[in-house]
Amino acid sequence: MRLIMFDMDGTLIDSGFAITNTINYVRENLGFEKLEKNYILEKVNDPSINSAEFFYGTKEFTEQQTKLFEEYYNKHCLSDLVVYDGIAKLLESLKDDFILAVATNANSQYAHKMLNHVGLRTHFKTILGYDSVKNPKPHPEMVNKILDIHNVSNFNAQLIGDSHKDIMAATKAGVDSVLVNWGFSNHEKDAIETIEELEKRIFKKFR
Repeated sequence: MRLIMFDMDGTLIDSGFAITNTINYVRENLGFEKLEKNYILEKVNDPSINSAEFFYGTKEFTEQQTKLFEEYYNKHCLSDLVVYDGIAKLLESLKDDFILAVATNANSQYAHKMLNHVGLRTHFKTILGYDSVKNPKPHPEMVNKILDIHNVSNFNAQLIGDSHKDIMAATKAGVDSVLVNWGFSNHEKDAIETIEELEKRIFKKFR
């Protein structure tokens, strides 16, 4: 059995508008100014910062912040969703030879909803979100949980994502990883730029 795990936001789908608008909605309700879209998306993927502290000024996410975020995101998470070019075709080509799963730091219910909306949901056997584990990425718990669900060894798995949080989670779980550069981050090195390059990396790993 061979398993490929995908991050969702910035890897499979461009959900940048929904994420930035939601964070700015929470910030405005807390009395902060709006932040620019690209700046937010860059910081969301930065494993070196505390997101709660950076965006909302608290050490941990509060009940009020979580309620505001989910209130807005639940209404608007389907807005302006776009599947990255080539992703649907890639998944279609992989589904018969691999178990496909999603490991996202989004809420798993929203992930199901969003992937269903863009027609990708049926490709995935498992979809885990931050609410599926105690410790989301960059902790390896989500990756290990997917491996356990499908009884696949780390050697027979690969994780694909657009963030160093994805790569760190995979590395800690002993899983091969691929960093893509069409998402929310602008990586200067070690990231691939095209679906064609991704196909080659998958083939190289599992040939």
